[in-house]
Amino acid sequence: MSVAKTKLELVQKLLCNISENCQRVSELLSGGISEDEVRARIGRVLTAVPQNADDDAGSGNVIEGVFNGQCMIGPDGKQYNMPSNYASKSKLVEGDILKLTITPAGKFIYKQIGPIERTRVVGALVAGENAEYYVENDGVKWKVLTASVTYFKGRHGDEVVILVPKHGESTWAAVENIMSGNL
Repeated sequence: MSVAKTKLELVQKLLCNISENCQRVSELLSGGISEDEVRARIGRVLTAVPQNADDDAGSGNVIEGVFNGQCMIGPDGKQYNMPSNYASKSKLVEGDILKLTITPAGKFIYKQIGPIERTRVVGALVAGENAEYYVENDGVKWKVLTASVTYFKGRHGDEVVILVPKHGESTWAAVENIMSGNL
């Protein structure tokens, strides 16, 4: 089998996984399934993600999970907190597949291994209660990380370009850019 054919087959499998993952994320976000089914589906999604060849075997505990907008959810349903500046800088979107390596020294190292398909939306920045921020477009609101807003020096009413999953609904969005000045 040629290298080109092998690559094509791998790309086809990855596209199939992405499509299935988008459907699963949409189902998870719709709230129409039980907590037990959520855990089972997250476990199935994670077993479908191919392991990277550059993994450092034996360098710590490796856990794969799904980004929920603020943290990583492991296959057992456990939440793993993530620095908001990493999520902001990496422009992580709900549904992205992540790998967490916990080193023997206890250091957490995150890596994005399965980004979902994204789309850009332009909206207005809204400052909510308790220093929370939202982006609103046509009556739809997405939560955004405060770290992203402060990095771009965003203010209430600024125009914001966000990234959201291309398929399905999401609660959170990743800030791509903020243009100062009201819409």
